[in-house]
Amino acid sequence: MPARTDRLPPGTGSVLLVLHGGRAESLAPQPRLGLARLRMRAFGAAVRRRVADPSLVEIEVAYRYRGWNGGHAHPVADAERALRELAAHAPGVGVVLLGHSMGGRAALAVAGHPQVRGAVLLAPWCEPGDPVDHLRGRRLVVLHDPSDRVTGAGASRALAARARRAGAEVRFVAMPRGGHAMIGGARAWQSLAARSVTAITTGGPLPGLPPDAS
Repeated sequence: MPARTDRLPPGTGSVLLVLHGGRAESLAPQPRLGLARLRMRAFGAAVRRRVADPSLVEIEVAYRYRGWNGGHAHPVADAERALRELAAHAPGVGVVLLGHSMGGRAALAVAGHPQVRGAVLLAPWCEPGDPVDHLRGRRLVVLHDPSDRVTGAGASRALAARARRAGAEVRFVAMPRGGHAMIGGARAWQSLAARSVTAITTGGPLPGLPPDAS
């Protein structure tokens, strides 16, 4: 079970802040057992098991609503609130963002926070007008299956290129399968995400090749 921003266990060395997907438009409350949330809980747990850092603590961003909702960008406000709480309770702890789909877009939006070291973005929702200048100095790994029919890998690749020009260190990895839900080849997604989180937290080289897709 993910920890809370105000109750980090003793010895926390870094935080994995997890942002799950959602919908473009919805003011419905976030369901307790929604598929998007459960997917990322399982994914985050699998990543933590593989990360070479036992002091890494997972925290799930609690969304108020299921949707992005245009200019309201509700998940961004929720992520900003979580980062403010972390800054208040653990100002020296580095943060890695792990975001899927809508959560990936929200992660990109808040990645300029001083405690954020970088982000791992899984099939993120990217738009041409999304800002990137705040990503200077951040380390980003973008994983996307080109066959994804929900969010486009081409848009992710274009954003990765813009972020690189803005001064971020970026790796874009075309995953061989998995689609948007990352079900097929899930172990490969999890393995590469874990390697990416480890690289960001330790300062090691970012992985640039997909693992075995078995």
